[in-house]
Amino acid sequence: MKLGIVGLPNVGKSTLFNSLTKAGALAANYPFATIDPNVGIVAVPDKRLDTLTEMYNSAKTTPAVIEFVDIAGLVKGASKGEGLGNQFLSNIRECDAIVHVVRCFEDTDVVHVEGSVDPIRDIETINIELIFSDLEVLERRMAKTVKLSRNDKTAAKEYEFQGKLKKHLEDNQPIRTFELSDDDDEKAWLHEYSLLTALPVIFAANVAEDDMADEGASNEYVKKVRDYAAETDCEVFTVCAKMEAEISELDDAEKMEYLDALGLTESGLDKLIKASYSLLGLISYLTAGETESRAWTIKKGTKAPQAAGKIHSDFERGFIKAEVVSYDDLINSGSMTAAKEKGLVRQEGKEYVVQDGDVVLFKFNV
Repeated sequence: MKLGIVGLPNVGKSTLFNSLTKAGALAANYPFATIDPNVGIVAVPDKRLDTLTEMYNSAKTTPAVIEFVDIAGLVKGASKGEGLGNQFLSNIRECDAIVHVVRCFEDTDVVHVEGSVDPIRDIETINIELIFSDLEVLERRMAKTVKLSRNDKTAAKEYEFQGKLKKHLEDNQPIRTFELSDDDDEKAWLHEYSLLTALPVIFAANVAEDDMADEGASNEYVKKVRDYAAETDCEVFTVCAKMEAEISELDDAEKMEYLDALGLTESGLDKLIKASYSLLGLISYLTAGETESRAWTIKKGTKAPQAAGKIHSDFERGFIKAEVVSYDDLINSGSMTAAKEKGLVRQEGKEYVVQDGDVVLFKFNV
């Protein structure tokens, strides 16, 4: 999974990126502190893996990972070259979703590029810049397609489709709200264009530490962001980037003590991962053995052969069956042998839909 982080300058975007990835990206109290895209790889915390590693005495533990891409802060008029322009937006076109960091705290020591805190105005500023960027991409595509459309029916059909997308963007609507037909060509074309506003969005409402005790429930700015997210089918979570930066320097035990003292049960990273998996419809299945215990990320509804293909294409091509036990049943039984004796290990075929937490052994032959 790859997530692109966007936001206005000085909303806590790079501070959050640093705390999530510990990559040490520059974070400073002035606009455009980030002038190159920063990339960080983060392991998805999963206690189930630790337990399986211990049970199987695995030589290696491999969690699922998320790749974060942090780009320079966007400002109003970026599409026209204001600030650093939108030159870095291409770096997040291949992401699976956008994490939009929104400032929901007052602090006279941290300048706001617009002079005041207004999360909905800030969200709409970024939305407009993303729409302008998509229009630019689409217009370039249309210039090529129109030449081909004179003698090619498929190109003519694509040009008509591009026109519909362009009209949608010109109405200040993101492509994710565009109603696609069941036409496979249109789905393939849209995927090929890599339009930013087609990506799902998670809003990270960045609050002061005092607001974390009630998860921002009493923060009027956060309420506005939540209402906006509900209306636009986006996810939202509260985070204190400053606090996350402090937590990121602690070991696991100290981190839990810190969170407990604040009455919190999970970190910002944990909340972001949950929001991401929910928004993108993802789950994890597990494999375990002496060599390695590992988590594999798949879409909900994925059938066993395609899940096997995540490990290797040969597994999908030569799929025979899957030996499956739920993680809870395996742990409660104490071992795979005991789980088999209790009849909890199932033999599943090609139509089996893999579930979150399934511990799977694939049988294949090529």
